[in-house]
Amino acid sequence: MTELNRLRPGDLRPAPVVLLPVAALGTGLLAGVYLDWAHTVMPALRTTGDRTFVAAQHALDAAILTPLFLLLFLGAPAATGAAAVLARSRPGRRLPALVLVAFGLHLAAFLITVAVHEPLNLVVRGGGAPGQAADPAVLRAAFDEARWAGWHVVRTVLTVTAFGCLLRALVVAGRSPGGTRR
Repeated sequence: MTELNRLRPGDLRPAPVVLLPVAALGTGLLAGVYLDWAHTVMPALRTTGDRTFVAAQHALDAAILTPLFLLLFLGAPAATGAAAVLARSRPGRRLPALVLVAFGLHLAAFLITVAVHEPLNLVVRGGGAPGQAADPAVLRAAFDEARWAGWHVVRTVLTVTAFGCLLRALVVAGRSPGGTRR
C-alpha cells in the first residue's frame, strides 16, 4: 500500500494532488499526438506527390486546430508550470526538480512550435485552399518539410521526456506524505 492510500483528508493540499496527475496526463496525450505525427503522418506525407502533400498538410493543419488540441497544447504546459510552482513550496528537492525540468522541456517545445512550425504552417495556409496552389512544388519547397519534420522530432523527444519526468514525479510524490522522497 502506498503512502497516498493512507492519507487522510487534509494531509495534502488538493491543488498539488490534482495538478501533477493532470499535468502528466495532458503531457502524455500531447506526447502521443506528437509521436504519431513523427512516426506516421510525416513519413507518409513524404511519399506523396507535391499536390497531395500540400492538400494533405493543409487539411491536417486545419484539422488539428481544435479546442481539444489547444487544451492539450496550452493546458499541459500550464498545469506543469502550476505544479512546478506548488512543488517548490514542498520540502525536499527531487519532486520540484522533476516538475521544473518537465516545465522547461514544455517551454522548449512550445518555443520550437512558435519559431519553426507555425511559420512553416503559415506557408501552407498562405498558399490558398488545396487545389488552388499555382505550383504545389514551389509551395512544398517553401514549406521545407525536412526542417519541419526534423524539429518536430526534437519537439516530440522533449515532450516525451517531460512526460517521463512527470511520471517519475508522481512516483516520488507517492513515497511520502509531504510529496517528497525521504
